[in-house]
Amino acid sequence: MKISAIVLAAGSGSRMQSSKKKQFMEIKGKPLVWYSLFAFEKYGVDEIILVTGSEDIDFCKKEIVEKYNFTKVKDIVAGGKERYESVYNGLKHISGDIVLIHDGARPVLTNEIIERGINGAIKDNACVVGVPVKDTIKIVNENNEVVDTPNRNTLWITQTPQCFKTTMIKEAYRAYEKVFAPGTDRSRITDDAMVMEQFGHAKVKFIEGDYKNIKVTTPEDISVVESFLQD
Repeated sequence: MKISAIVLAAGSGSRMQSSKKKQFMEIKGKPLVWYSLFAFEKYGVDEIILVTGSEDIDFCKKEIVEKYNFTKVKDIVAGGKERYESVYNGLKHISGDIVLIHDGARPVLTNEIIERGINGAIKDNACVVGVPVKDTIKIVNENNEVVDTPNRNTLWITQTPQCFKTTMIKEAYRAYEKVFAPGTDRSRITDDAMVMEQFGHAKVKFIEGDYKNIKVTTPEDISVVESFLQD
């Protein structure tokens, strides 16, 4: 069975308040996206597709893939304006039976998470890495007034990788594409699991992730992941 990974590194990182795109910002001497690529390179994956901005393809090839000798990166492809387009472009280039779709801004990716994701996709067709919510969550209205407090035991924080049998996630994305005309706002679909939930033929199951598997989004996150990467 062949395993593919798609690493998403096409975002602008506007909330990082930096002139450099966050996926290329250095953390402990390496570009942020290096950590995800390295994790997949060394464990359990046969091929990697790196999705980045069209203007960054040459940079990624020379300064990341070739510089760090990532031999499993099969292709570097252009992403889109929305996550949907970036993932779909990546899916068109994979050849594996199982695919793990991962945010390149989540550098604390362990062998254990990858293994659980692969096994979960094989067993259940579709699974998402995540962790149970620790805090009480409140639902508010437009005036910030509390309207509900959901049962914390039913809430999970969604992480990546999100892992699927390739034929099933490709089918779900093709169905998703047909539903919405070009130019339609797809921003309400925020991850791959939602595509499977609404347009696929498999129930999405949560599997154990790690509270350290955070996404670098704001400057404060950098010091946090740096401390995790010291472990």
